[in-house]
Order: sequence, then structure tokens, then C-alpha cells
Amino acid sequence: MTGILVVNEFLHSKKFNEIHTWLLEAAKKQGINMLLKTNAELLIDICDINSERLADFILFWDKDIRLAYYLEQLGYSVFNSSKAIGICDDKAMTHLTLMKAGIPMPRTIIAPMTFDNIGYTNLTFLEEVANRIEFPMIVKESFGSFGQQVYLVKNIEELQNQVKQIGTKPVLFQEFVKSSFGKDIRLQVVGNQVIASMYRYSDNGDFRANLTIGGKMLPFQPTKEQRELALRCCQVIGLDFAGVDMLFGKKDEPIVCEVNSNAHFKNIYDCTGVNAADAIIAHIKSKL
Repeated sequence: MTGILVVNEFLHSKKFNEIHTWLLEAAKKQGINMLLKTNAELLIDICDINSERLADFILFWDKDIRLAYYLEQLGYSVFNSSKAIGICDDKAMTHLTLMKAGIPMPRTIIAPMTFDNIGYTNLTFLEEVANRIEFPMIVKESFGSFGQQVYLVKNIEELQNQVKQIGTKPVLFQEFVKSSFGKDIRLQVVGNQVIASMYRYSDNGDFRANLTIGGKMLPFQPTKEQRELALRCCQVIGLDFAGVDMLFGKKDEPIVCEVNSNAHFKNIYDCTGVNAADAIIAHIKSKL
């Protein structure tokens, strides 16, 4: 069996390269000849629909959803699918997709769209946002990673200033779950199983628990409700594997915060000893 691991040509760091290496090694251990290709090497050629078949499947570790969709159009099995990656990459679409499935989430309002050459010519809609969601509230860019595009605002002036600073990027506004200040959980899902979980917490006063911005981690044993909720999210979105982040409600009930289609699993390995790369490759083999 042969596969192609697709990564981004222009994103180079130890954090990403390490994950790519683990996936390649996992494939080799399980008898799969996996080639590493970047999105710049696999150019989208609309007229080249009869190109030679390069592999049995594609493991798509990038967010270039146009390329993922192109490869699907050529008949490849792509993990995760272009649709699932696109839904997860856009946090607004994540919440919209989960909305009718009975998934508990923070109250969320999605900002109206504007255009790059126009911007928000008035911010009166923020007054209605403030009427519906009390302060403090979360302002979150729809596209972002590692908690670095998430902001806490305490009044209407801070809300207006934050939106002005973000500019024309898609943004959403969320209820601040006070009971989960500085703590959350990450559940690593592969197929129909939660293979590992960790508790993330901040001890430096930050409301976010992301490890990239200083959070710490401990192994975590999820409840049946938490596991079932993580699996349900992946089923609704159509994910083969993902990292599902949950907050703690007032009575410790799980509240879904985000779903990550290409979750970095180095930290959860360091925390739990579970290598998600092995499970991902085994899952793909089972599906093929």
C-alpha cells in the first residue's frame, strides 16, 4: 500500500516537521510506503484529470482545502476530507455545523461579513452583541491556532477596539465560560475511539490553557459523556481523526470549544505516552 502525506510548502518549524516525521515512521512500521509531498509540488491542474495515479490514499496534513478537494475529484481517498478540514479551520463554520446536532457550546454570535476594501464602516452591531452576551466575553478570530487569536474583553469600549484591531478578518463573539477559566481538556479521537486525553491548565493568570502560550498539562480520564460528545462532534463534521477541546460548565458538564482536524499530538504523547500517528495510520488501513 502506498500513501502521500501532504504538508505545507511554506510552513517550516520543528513543531510541524516533528509531526510529519512521526506520521511517516508510523506508516513505515505498518508496511505503508508513504511519500512526503508539499502543496506546491502537487499543483492543482484543472485540465489534468487523467494524471497517473500516485498512491492508494492521501493523508492531508495541511489546510489547503482546494488541493484536498482537487485530489478527491481525481478519485483519491483523502484523510481528513476537504469538507471536514474546511469546517474545522473556520471556527464559525464549526459552530454552525454542530448547531443542530444538540452539541453543547458557548453562546456564539458570528460577525457580519465585510470586504477588505471597505471594512466595518460602523460598529453599531456590537451594541446588539453586548446586549445578548454579557461581559466579559470572548472575541475569537475565525481562523487561528494555538489560542493566539482569542481575546477577552471586559466592556463595550474594549470590544469595539478589539474588532477595529482585528480589521476585516472573520470574527465571532462568545460567552465566556467563567467556570473553565484557565482550564480545558483535549480529547484525541481516531475513528470511533478516544485514544488519549489531557487536562490543560494555566497557572499564570491567563484565561486560556493552550500549551503554546504557557499552559501546562496532566493526563486525564474523560467521563463517558465527554467521550461520547467528542465522538459525536467528529461524526457530525465527518472527521476520521481530530482533537476536540472542551470546557467545564458550572456543574463540570462538557461544553465544546473547538474541533481541530489536524491536531498537533506531540504534547498529548508527552502527557500520556499515546502516539496518535500509529492510530491514525491503523485507522486509514482499516478503512481501505
